Amino acid sequence: MNNHHVMTPSPPSPMAPRLLDIREVATYTGLSIHTLYAMVSQRRIPFVKLGRLTKFDRYELDRWIVSHSVKVRRPLSVLTPLNK
Repeated sequence: MNNHHVMTPSPPSPMAPRLLDIREVATYTGLSIHTLYAMVSQRRIPFVKLGRLTKFDRYELDRWIVSHSVKVRRPLSVLTPLNK
């Protein structure tokens, strides 16, 4: 059985807003507001400018998270115990 699959972002529920503010993104990602503002100023995270407001597209955030995920080198079943 093949357990390898590609993780794709799931669309938000109909009631969930597509554009999030900085506090919502901090909760969503677990990053601090300070870190997020630093990442925005360095253009290290996708964001949307609406006039003076900085918003974050939920779809783009999900794609960004997936693109920054570290992949496992080999399946756990292949690993051998260190102590025999």
